[in-house]
Amino acid sequence: MIGTGWRSEFFLRLARQAPSRLRVSGVVTRSAERAEAVAAEWDVPVFRSTDELLESVASDFVIPCVPWDASPEVITGLVRAGARVLAETPPAPDLAGLRELWAAVGAGGLVQVAEQYPRMPAHAVRGALVDRGAIGEVGSVQVSSTHMYHAMALIRRLLGVGFAPAAVHARRFSAPLADPLNRDGWTGDTTAGPAGTTLATLDFGGPMGLYDFTDNQWWNPLRARRIVVRGSHGEIVDDTLTRLADARSVVDSPLVRRRAGVDLNLEGVDLDHISVDGEVLWRNRLNGARLSEDDLAVTDLLLDTVAWARGAGPAPYPLAEACQDHQLALAVEESLRTGETVGTTREAWAGQD
Repeated sequence: MIGTGWRSEFFLRLARQAPSRLRVSGVVTRSAERAEAVAAEWDVPVFRSTDELLESVASDFVIPCVPWDASPEVITGLVRAGARVLAETPPAPDLAGLRELWAAVGAGGLVQVAEQYPRMPAHAVRGALVDRGAIGEVGSVQVSSTHMYHAMALIRRLLGVGFAPAAVHARRFSAPLADPLNRDGWTGDTTAGPAGTTLATLDFGGPMGLYDFTDNQWWNPLRARRIVVRGSHGEIVDDTLTRLADARSVVDSPLVRRRAGVDLNLEGVDLDHISVDGEVLWRNRLNGARLSEDDLAVTDLLLDTVAWARGAGPAPYPLAEACQDHQLALAVEESLRTGETVGTTREAWAGQD
């Protein structure tokens, strides 16, 4: 890994919790003080430059955990050195940066992106249900869960729109909301302050996405996550599948989580699997690691990136997909600034899709 900030510690923690499957072969930091601290806390080799890392250790891929504006240069340098890369989201800060990055490294196929949200256990099950036609042809997806490019990844995945251009219209509203929990922990503050909510419609020429995000919705327990996937023969609303079973029968099926460690279950504290109508559609690949669902999504991505890097599996989330996600997110931001509907263009990374 390159960098020693909050995001890099996220990956270091996962490797520590799943040592039989994941290992950090080296970390790059320019700071002598940080190098000493990271080596002591995480027991990993630390290097002062990327060249030193690449010359000293063998690894399947490199994760650059650097600021947005530095990411394209670091990614490009790694690819020129022959390394496979798992870039953080987004891979470049703006549309010009995405275009330049794609022109520099896109054709080589050496860059994947750490977009984990479509792999979160329940989202993976919803995707599997859509793929098998459980609700017919999907016409709309509503996501009120995570922000911008992550939400765009979910909308595109569940709609199946690929790289189709979209007409994007966004507005922002404000309302009082208490904010008792953030990334640093519980605040103890119950005062309601102004919180912004962004609503955006994405018209893909028929299929439609609705983006709904309130400031700090990831952390704030007063705002739930919601997802609605509507099809021609049914819908998925959060953890319930509703569909037309025959000409006179509309049936509901829950997404059922089997959790270990409840009551007298002594298997450990884990999400074991998720099933629908008795069929397991998602299973934990790291039972015993005691990971959250978000962590499980990231470790799934890491394991599949290892397989891809070794030529034993498909590309987990190619750079082109992440570029498309961020292009849509940037269109939402532009629409907020201008008050106008913004049309996205078909870019080079779309290929022949």
